[in-house]
Formats: sequence, C-alpha cells, structure tokens
Amino acid sequence: MEEKVIRTLNVYYYGVMVLSLLALTIMYYAFSHGWFQPIDTLSGLGVAIQYIIIIDALVTIPAGLYGFNRLCRPLRSMENKEEQLARYRKYATWRIILVSNAMPLGIVAFYLMGGYRSMLWVAAIAAVAWYFTKPTLGKLEAELAPEEPNQENY
Repeated sequence: MEEKVIRTLNVYYYGVMVLSLLALTIMYYAFSHGWFQPIDTLSGLGVAIQYIIIIDALVTIPAGLYGFNRLCRPLRSMENKEEQLARYRKYATWRIILVSNAMPLGIVAFYLMGGYRSMLWVAAIAAVAWYFTKPTLGKLEAELAPEEPNQENY
C-alpha cells in the first residue's frame, strides 16, 4: 500500500519536473525566434510580474513545507492505515504542488523579461525546495511514525 502511495506521489513530483522543462523549452524556443517582445523589467508590468512571482515563492514554499508538517501530526496517531495513507497522499500532493509552483513560473518570467536573472534565482530556490519534497518510502515512514514523548527535539 505504501509503495502505491509513493508511486502516485512520484507521478506528481516528476510531473512538475516535466512541466518546468516544457516551460523552459517552449520559452527558450519562443525567445530565440523572437515570437514576443521582452517586457522591460522596470516597467509597471515587469515590476508587477516580479512582485507576483517573488511573493508567490515567499508564501507557497514555507506554507507548503510547514503546512504539510502541521497536517501530518494528527495522522501519526490514526489507527486506520488506509485512511492515514489516503490523507498523507493528498497532503503530500499539495506539498509538491505548492512548493514547486514557483519553478515553472520563474522560468517563464525569466524569458518574458528578456533573460532577467532574478527570476531564474526564484526558480532555482523553488527547485531546491522541490528537491526536499521527493517522495520516498523512508520519508513516508518517518513522517507517519508516532511521536515519542520522551525523545528530545532539536
């Protein structure tokens, strides 16, 4: 049962990678063939796009990581294993999506603004956070293991 959950989560995990690579390929091709006029980074639209993507990354990456941890705490004490794994799969799917959504958005904004490197850094930060959402069997077991009250937390 746990392997099935991990396989399902891997579809979402690698789906985000494919989506990011697809965005990269399409935007690179469109940019190199001059299909659109790059947006000035100091224009109103350019500044608005930067703010939206940076705020998105600042909000969704910590919210995805912390929110998942907070939602998984009650799952540790659940008796019904099937319900526990179903909720874990749902929460982990949302964690992957929330943490990594700034990656394709940053790539698209990088090319829309004519190669503005700050947007590439936002995509890189999201990629690093995305790496920490990699679903593995060991991570599933660790996140659903019951808490021991006498164990020290550092």
